[in-house]
Amino acid sequence: MRRFHLIVGMAVVVVFLLTGLWMRRHEPPMNTLSDAMRLMHRSRHIYILASGLVNLMLGLYIQHRPAGWRGRVQWIGSGLLIASPMLLVLAFSVEPGVGFRGEMWWSRLGLYTLFGGCMLHFISASGSRKASMRPASE
Repeated sequence: MRRFHLIVGMAVVVVFLLTGLWMRRHEPPMNTLSDAMRLMHRSRHIYILASGLVNLMLGLYIQHRPAGWRGRVQWIGSGLLIASPMLLVLAFSVEPGVGFRGEMWWSRLGLYTLFGGCMLHFISASGSRKASMRPASE
């Protein structure tokens, strides 16, 4: 799972750079769009970066939990964190074209999966520190 998070994280950071390049070359130029449309593009762009960085850091630092409820919660959290960038890239692609006429389901779902995955990883890791992991000063 560690390697998969690392690969997903690196790929999503590349997608973030590509979406930034796309916004720079957008026709009409981004600075000619309304404030609302420019904010919609930029916010979805930053959401992509957030999901990529979370996956990248998890790929570097994740500690697998043993079998049991902590392991299952961790796997579910990882699934949500891997799904999040896909939903947020879809939001970047679809929602600015729709404008503010409808619900922003893709970005909402992408952000909820990002939050939920982080919280499940937090729950999985909380209270499971071994005595050997404590600093020597304790």
